[in-house]
Amino acid sequence: MGLDERHLAGCLALSKSANWNQNEADWRLMLGFGRGWGISAPDGTLAASTMALPYGADFAWIAMVLVLPQHRRQGLASRLLRVALAEMEKQKRVALLDATPAGHEVYVQEGFRDFWSFKRFSLSKSLSIEARAKPLERVHWPQLLALDAIAFGGSREAVLRNLAARQPKAALVAERNGQVAGFVLAREGREAMQVGPLVARDEGTARELLAAALGAVPAPVYVDIADHAASLQGWAFEQGFTIQRPFTRMAHGPKGYAPGDASLVFCPAGPELG
Repeated sequence: MGLDERHLAGCLALSKSANWNQNEADWRLMLGFGRGWGISAPDGTLAASTMALPYGADFAWIAMVLVLPQHRRQGLASRLLRVALAEMEKQKRVALLDATPAGHEVYVQEGFRDFWSFKRFSLSKSLSIEARAKPLERVHWPQLLALDAIAFGGSREAVLRNLAARQPKAALVAERNGQVAGFVLAREGREAMQVGPLVARDEGTARELLAAALGAVPAPVYVDIADHAASLQGWAFEQGFTIQRPFTRMAHGPKGYAPGDASLVFCPAGPELG
């Protein structure tokens, strides 16, 4: 069956059963611009879900591949994943996802290949770090979107504007010679604040933006940091962060690819959003 906002309660129950961080606003965002599929148990409970989030005409994000604990090991996730992949193939879109260790082997068996990786860092205390960053204003949006399109490989303007509106105090930019050199956004989650995406032209700018964002949100906090940003990960450890879990960015099929310039991506928006 197709998922829509009538299934919000069931979607939230799936996130909670997996100890994932998505809240109602996250699900509303994804259901609003993506396409979802679900399987109901005999009693009508939403037992499994999968989402495909289109970013332009070339690729889509596979997200929220979830099954309630009592319905696992019945092939429901694989069944829905194949439905999503068939739809993406029909649309001639590359399918991408960020895999947890638990799901990685399943995705390999379905034809996904590894590209790059990141780790989720968790912090239970608030930080107060002096950092230079400017509030995101209307004048910054054209340059911000242009930079993000290079980094991400497609347009996700609707997602970025949604996150900026949800946590305006953490919507920040760094400027160099009058040009946007990086930006960071954040959102509230079911378990913790999630900082990201963070896109920047260099690691010094990324650290400045992350420090400023951490000072603007309450604890607990999650932030996903790319493994190619080893110095930024080291800085996070110095602030008291611990690793919660790793993720692997994967693309489907022999013609699959990871779009964009990963060197500019210091923190993804989260595995559900890319």
